[in-house]
Amino acid sequence: MSTDTRLADRRSYVIGDRFYQVGAEDGTYPAQGWHIQGEMGGFWSMPIKLLDGVWFGVNGSWLKSTRYISGAGYTRMHLGSVDGVRMSRTDIAPDGLRAGLIGLTFSSPKPRTVQLSMDAHSELMSSYPWGGTKPTNQLDFNLPDTGSYADGRLVFREQGTPAAANAAKHDWAAVVGSSLSPTGHQLGQNFRGPQDPAVICPVSGPTPSRCDDSGYGKGTGGELNYQLQLPSGSRTVWFAVSGSDTGLAEALAMQRSALRDPAGLLAAKTAQRAIVDQDTHVTLPGDPQLAASVAWSKQNLADSRQEARNLQLRVTNAGAAYPAPVGTLGVARWTGAGWPDYPWIFGTDGEYTAFASVAAGQFDAVKDHLQTLRAMSEVVNNRSGKVVHEVVPDGSVYYGANSDPGNTDETVKFPSAVALVWRWTGDNRFRDDMYDFTVRNLKYAFTNLDADHDGWLEGAGNVERSGMGQEKLDNTVYAIRGLLDLVDMAASKNDHVTQQWATSKAQDLQKRFETAWWYGHGTSSYADSLCDPGNVQLFQKYWIGLNPVEAELPARGPIPAGPLASADHATSTVAAHESSVFTGTNGLFHNGTGASSGTCDPAVPPPTGDQTIFTLGTSIAAVAEAAVGRTGPAQLGQYTSDLARVQLDPAVWEVPGAMPEISPSPAFGANIDKKFTERSMGLQAWGTYGVLWPVVHFELGVAPDLGRNSAAVIPQIPDGQSTISGSGIKLGAGSIDVTALRSASLLTTTTRSHNLALALSVGASLPAGTHAGTVQLNGVDTSYRTVVTARGTQVVVDVPDGTQTVKLQVSFSP
Repeated sequence: MSTDTRLADRRSYVIGDRFYQVGAEDGTYPAQGWHIQGEMGGFWSMPIKLLDGVWFGVNGSWLKSTRYISGAGYTRMHLGSVDGVRMSRTDIAPDGLRAGLIGLTFSSPKPRTVQLSMDAHSELMSSYPWGGTKPTNQLDFNLPDTGSYADGRLVFREQGTPAAANAAKHDWAAVVGSSLSPTGHQLGQNFRGPQDPAVICPVSGPTPSRCDDSGYGKGTGGELNYQLQLPSGSRTVWFAVSGSDTGLAEALAMQRSALRDPAGLLAAKTAQRAIVDQDTHVTLPGDPQLAASVAWSKQNLADSRQEARNLQLRVTNAGAAYPAPVGTLGVARWTGAGWPDYPWIFGTDGEYTAFASVAAGQFDAVKDHLQTLRAMSEVVNNRSGKVVHEVVPDGSVYYGANSDPGNTDETVKFPSAVALVWRWTGDNRFRDDMYDFTVRNLKYAFTNLDADHDGWLEGAGNVERSGMGQEKLDNTVYAIRGLLDLVDMAASKNDHVTQQWATSKAQDLQKRFETAWWYGHGTSSYADSLCDPGNVQLFQKYWIGLNPVEAELPARGPIPAGPLASADHATSTVAAHESSVFTGTNGLFHNGTGASSGTCDPAVPPPTGDQTIFTLGTSIAAVAEAAVGRTGPAQLGQYTSDLARVQLDPAVWEVPGAMPEISPSPAFGANIDKKFTERSMGLQAWGTYGVLWPVVHFELGVAPDLGRNSAAVIPQIPDGQSTISGSGIKLGAGSIDVTALRSASLLTTTTRSHNLALALSVGASLPAGTHAGTVQLNGVDTSYRTVVTARGTQVVVDVPDGTQTVKLQVSFSP
């Protein structure tokens, strides 16, 4: 995807698993972000920042982009021409290296020599503490950088011990250079290319509309000059930025590795991303924008994989302390939540993103994230079972230790994420490795987070707002789902004690759920929270009102998988949320407009609506619509289109192809119109949930249970469409292709299995108000069963063992 409009106002991301850069699409590097105000952009290799930016000039003119292209694993900028020479810039962050590459391609109609210069400005800085943390922040933690020139490279160092309690001595390095031999160099405090003299953002108070650096900055700069011989035709020269938090030797080694074969690294990165594209490759003739969003969402997830090493785990109590580490973690791998301000480890984000990742076939990413969360939680929380909420890549646990109130939802969601991976991969070793922790997750929650012993857990959920009741709807929903997922895993392991405990607990809560939580009063909605004492219902119109429909409970005996919400309440609340009270042009509001029922805290006024549209909320709405079979253009199609549009429509998006954290919305505005220091995330992984999961799990109907060596494929073609298909949908070590067709009186489901040996059921979802006529499997009449689900009535056939290609045809009539 590409754009040539407002490039200076659009952010750019180039991300690898050990290195990334954030700039603007015109080739500049404005100060951006707010955790450390103005310092969240530039070049990073977790857990440290390396540079504010790099800039290139030719024959005395600084280069700026005229067109920006976002590719699969790379970015490219058209840089116009200088003195008849056309130029472009290609950026990649090779996976596995703490280095990024910049390739400048020069195209000349005749041989000539040009003067090439490169400026670089350092900012060696840790990812924590932030700007406003206590008792230390970056004003006193960040040390001055030094710059030098050696062997054709600019070398930047930050060495020493910050003047803060429990700060350790460090030796950080960044190296910038090329395989070319410079003809000259300069060193100094500036060297920001066209961004000199720099506009500095203050650390607090009002900021200019655009800054080049921040008051936290203590970097330095340098310039390298080259005489470049150009042939008739084109020539590409490569520059590398590398860094390390362990000293200069690793930074130099990383640069050498990057420059050894940069074209090969680019080819390897694009080849790997081509594989990402082929996994879960969907064709949706009736909704090509959604198909494109599936493709880009897979790339967004692949971009978001991160790794850091030697994390020093310390409990900061929401930024109020900086104690000595309580332990270390040698390697952490995770799915970053969002760029530029949230590229680190979250419980809640990763558990939502897990559903998108398995649908994309990116199983290892989910396993890595869950294992990292478990490893951190075990050390920090002393094996209590509580899951950490937010951890920065240096190991600083911002929130979610035993001493913090913590978010209840990530602890009760964790067993469901493990069960999800187990069902999609059949990996019993993974289940066994995580099982004890999942048991302790729920034991901790029900032992420590239910002070009044009514079964409804207290604690913060995913709505981080004051005035809610102690017991939150989302925590309740996900706790019940977590219990039932634990039941499923316990049964598979013959752990009858845990199975009985979790079954009893879940059944009790399910029995009482509708009475306790359905608000009614003409709202067709659930209460957002319960206020103690007395479990007084509060209806504040938060987006979590759809969680009882969105969260899918596993099948239990004859009961098919489906929502916690009762059938009538599920349908009515989803329909109610389609109204303008809850939904705007680009998705679901954070909370609906108009008066609410009040608050649990007399000091907090009742909310009157927040028309900010988070892509997670819109994803919840999309999944809820799909879960009850409301697949029409104004139902499921509305919310998937909202998500696809903010990612793919040039009239709406900021970054081509990137799913943002917040969509353009009445209360928030649009990122592209805001200061770089006041924006939400331009790339946020959790928004892919509402694209990949509805398409793969509900439309294509892929529902594996590989832990029991079985799978079902029961598509539901969206209303108004006639065909959908997907190929390379990974199930464990194999995959399946699915095509579904609908004509006026015939439904056809075709599957082809690859490297799968399992019990397969295929089916078709009957249009509302119809019944099945003839049912044929591979051209022969066959026995079948009908299953009534929240999505509607399904015709299901068990496929004979060993059958690789299946064609099911079901005629239907009113």
